[in-house]
Amino acid sequence: MARRLEPLTLANLDALPVPCRSCVFWELDPVAARQASRTGDTELEKEAWLSQLLLDWGTAGVVLYVDDEPAGYAVYAPAAYLPRIQAFPTAPVSPDAVVLATGRILPRYLGMGLGKILVQAVAKDVLKRGFRAVEAFGDSRWDGPGCVWPTDFLRAVGFGVVREHPRNPRLRLDLRSAVTWRSEMEAAVERLMGAIRPEHSPPAPVTVRDGVSPESLK
Repeated sequence: MARRLEPLTLANLDALPVPCRSCVFWELDPVAARQASRTGDTELEKEAWLSQLLLDWGTAGVVLYVDDEPAGYAVYAPAAYLPRIQAFPTAPVSPDAVVLATGRILPRYLGMGLGKILVQAVAKDVLKRGFRAVEAFGDSRWDGPGCVWPTDFLRAVGFGVVREHPRNPRLRLDLRSAVTWRSEMEAAVERLMGAIRPEHSPPAPVTVRDGVSPESLK
């Protein structure tokens, strides 16, 4: 089974699952998101957001393929590019962290450890950019695919709660102090990271066969 990672760009935005392709939950504040939904402009808004982020900051997402089929994705960015954060009761995010905003593993690929591979890929890129941590908002009442990560999944891949909340705690993965996790991350992701380049370097996907099987996305 061949697995590879590619940066999320306008060229492969269509690889995202249908509801995610046009979702602007994170990209717009709640009022602007409702307006875009009413006018049918969510896909255009998504493209405009990603285009601007790529120009300003570089790679902001990763798509994971299995045997050349999209199997999952993750989106991450500095808090300033994610207006929805301000609506969370456990905001704001720490200034030394990048936000793991959202992501998904397609149902047919659950149980293969791909969720942790995505988080490892994000962490690798964030660490190379000089940030100390990745933070995320969890959903402690998660009952199916949505725009917020399940809290249990975030805990399973090494995040710890830094601000409690019954529904949406804020969690953090400290990349500089989590030595054991970091060693595992580097070993697992090194074989998959050829496609993940900072800033504007052209993608160069690397195919991996067998190998990586960390804990799966719950």
